[in-house]
Amino acid sequence: MPQTVFPAAGTMFTPSGFSPHLASTCSEADPEEEEGPQEARGPGACVADGPPITSASLDTLIQHLVPTADYYPEKAYVFTFLLSARLFISPPELLARLCDTCIKQQQLDNSSPLDTAKVRKFGPKILQLLTEWTETFPTDFREEKMVGLFKDIIHRIAPCDEAYWKTLNQVLQTLNQKLAAIAQGEESIVKVNASSVSSISDKLVGFKTKPPPIQKDILSICNDPYTLAQQLTHVELEHLSYIGPEEFVQAFVQKDPLDSTQPCFSEQKKKTTNLEAYVRWFNRLCYLVATEICMPAKKKQRAQVIEFFIDVARECFNIGNFNSLMAIISGMNMSPVSRLKKTWGKAKTAKFFILEHQMDPTGNFYNYRTALRGAVHRSQTANSIREKIVIPFFSLLIKDIYFLNEGCANRLPNGHVHFAKFVELARQVGEFMTWKQIECPFETDRSILHYLHTAPIFSEDGLYLASYESESPENQVEKDRWKALRSNILVKTKELKEHHGS
Repeated sequence: MPQTVFPAAGTMFTPSGFSPHLASTCSEADPEEEEGPQEARGPGACVADGPPITSASLDTLIQHLVPTADYYPEKAYVFTFLLSARLFISPPELLARLCDTCIKQQQLDNSSPLDTAKVRKFGPKILQLLTEWTETFPTDFREEKMVGLFKDIIHRIAPCDEAYWKTLNQVLQTLNQKLAAIAQGEESIVKVNASSVSSISDKLVGFKTKPPPIQKDILSICNDPYTLAQQLTHVELEHLSYIGPEEFVQAFVQKDPLDSTQPCFSEQKKKTTNLEAYVRWFNRLCYLVATEICMPAKKKQRAQVIEFFIDVARECFNIGNFNSLMAIISGMNMSPVSRLKKTWGKAKTAKFFILEHQMDPTGNFYNYRTALRGAVHRSQTANSIREKIVIPFFSLLIKDIYFLNEGCANRLPNGHVHFAKFVELARQVGEFMTWKQIECPFETDRSILHYLHTAPIFSEDGLYLASYESESPENQVEKDRWKALRSNILVKTKELKEHHGS
């Protein structure tokens, strides 16, 4: 069966890159030990001077984010904190506190004349911080309050340098373009989902020994494995481009234990639309592969489709598209497909077993993780855009993040934010953010992309029906299931005819 995105709670995974240092901090810490020197260090010390912060109060972490005339937080800290802070405080609340602190520190409350020299040193830094925020987490600024706070702080420093207004307008223009692109992408995903829900299981009603032909199949649309692998890569990278880093946090949020009155902000507004759409794409590709294999009436044709998808999977592996690779393997391993022993006997499957070995879950997907590291190394030393492509097996990435989240509490017993956990989370999400920024170097083929998104696919029952019609049930269990499925389809068809007749 295709991979599911949310693993069972009882399953145990070891997250990739889960450092022993972090693992040790996941144990119950002594509250007395967690207080003290780390809390006392000034802004920036957590990332620049001495050992990194492993825990601190939320107030202290916010203070580390606030720029001054002489201090700016490291970019890694900015990303880590903006990614994780939404578990404890909403982005508008965080920005409001940030701006309030800046207003007090820089005396921007109009109660006294501006210190022009000081503000001119501070101004570029607050602009840089807010620009980084809009670039990395643009959807936070869908809320008008966020933009209002941004404009207000710039309005307070603009008298010192009118160039701040110009910079603000440029940042907001870029932000609006990015938000429009995200909205357009989400809208197109909705349309694709609406057009791809069609099932052809009802068309199986009434046939005696073989399924009826459908208008098109994958080989009539594209018979070149490399071309199809390229178009699958287009789909994958498009989906990845819409996924914001915050969705990884919001997918597994829990109520903040220190907030006894209201659910966590992210629990109220659980925005994981693009992440969920990507998982649906994976499952669709699984079922599309299985449908294409089960549909042909002749054994030779089915074997030909199997061999074709094996070659497509191999090309996906070579490209670095591990998500499509795993979807194809999962589709070919679905029970309605794997039971077609005569069909598999006709196909040349040596390459398939090699690919299966690469994606073997044994040893926490050791072979896949090794191949992924190789793809990452190739990407980092690449001379061409094609060599930069890294598309991870997404469900496993989600599982790694899930078990990182489950294995470590967000807060320690003394109430401090467990920042070491979020450093590791940011490392994993940050790596993904690097991969998703790659623009697909392959030419698009509209007809292939349209087929991938809209071709009718069998439901699970439909797959079993087609499979049993292709190769008869081998035992009583299969015979009983076949009989029950056909009976259910006949009932549905009768109801459908009565509905149209009324």
